[in-house]
Amino acid sequence: MRLHTAVRWRTCPFPLVEAAVPREGRVLEVGCGHGLLSLFLALSGPARQVQGVDVDDAKVDAALEAAGRLGPSDAHVSFVTVAKGWLPEEPADAIVIADVLYLLAPGEQRRLLAACAGCLAPGGVLVIKEVATEPRWKFRWNQVQETLSTRVLGITEGGGGLHFVPPASMVGWLSDEDLDVESRPIDRGYPWPHHLLVARR
Repeated sequence: MRLHTAVRWRTCPFPLVEAAVPREGRVLEVGCGHGLLSLFLALSGPARQVQGVDVDDAKVDAALEAAGRLGPSDAHVSFVTVAKGWLPEEPADAIVIADVLYLLAPGEQRRLLAACAGCLAPGGVLVIKEVATEPRWKFRWNQVQETLSTRVLGITEGGGGLHFVPPASMVGWLSDEDLDVESRPIDRGYPWPHHLLVARR
């Protein structure tokens, strides 16, 4: 668990994700894992009310423990375990999904994004950080790492396989939900093909 926590902190460009999230309002992180990004968002924007949700009880417990160490006055953040197949229903000013969608089949990915789009308040934003399928050498390296994490070490739940959808396809899905989408690579300096999608209501 500690290894995965350290790896995720180093490999996910948190500041670039955080910069796309409004400085205040209700923020939901879908698939929060150990809570690192949710905590980062809460501490970086004290006027944010951040909730992280995940299907993994152990990871949510770890996130709750980390939040408890901060103290109630340091950050407005909470964590909740949800059932597999859960979809958001409550309104949010921002929804963040980072390195989670590839664990879902494409149809489930699209269904989740549609549900998130439907929850956005006027002016709300859906921020997605995933890995792209280009450049190929970075994509191949990422595949090796994720296969190791899901099938060998069991660090991440990936029983349904790995499903990397090209960012252009996600742009199409989000556009169908009447969102204005900005799509850009953020992989400079990383061996992983990080890609950021920012979809606004």
